[in-house]
Amino acid sequence: MRALDETRGAVRVEDIYDTDIEDLWDACTRPERLARWIAQVAGEPRVGDTVEAVFTSTWSGPVRVEACDAPTHLLLTMGPETDDETVLEAWLTEGASGTRLVVEERGLPVERLHFYGAGWQVHLEDLARSFVGDAHPEGWSESTPSTAWHARWIALTPTYEEAAVG
Repeated sequence: MRALDETRGAVRVEDIYDTDIEDLWDACTRPERLARWIAQVAGEPRVGDTVEAVFTSTWSGPVRVEACDAPTHLLLTMGPETDDETVLEAWLTEGASGTRLVVEERGLPVERLHFYGAGWQVHLEDLARSFVGDAHPEGWSESTPSTAWHARWIALTPTYEEAAVG
């Protein structure tokens, strides 16, 4: 977590997955795979297009695809042209021990970074579970988060709240 200025900040999380880069890319870009771990997406995500998404956390809204350089880089604008607009960027790199995914979201309220840090950690944990099945079989909606996502987020939030913002 780091401050970008007095009001906005960024959260960066990463993990290594026991799969090849093409499979991880597929899990991060195909609506059917996204629905197994992070969001229901209406529409086909293509550069320049905007899709509607409902995340397991209940965040919902438009997501514009700014860049999609398969299988290594994805750049999205979350809530484009709103007061809550953020930029989400993901980088994938294949290595000997698996494929690394780095996710950074910028433009978040600095006083709430701990909530986002915990949330992104849970999302990446859910991604790992999605390789063997649906991480959220109970479902979620715009008003009700995934039960499993929410419980883990609640557990992690105090740790992120205690961490210093850089």
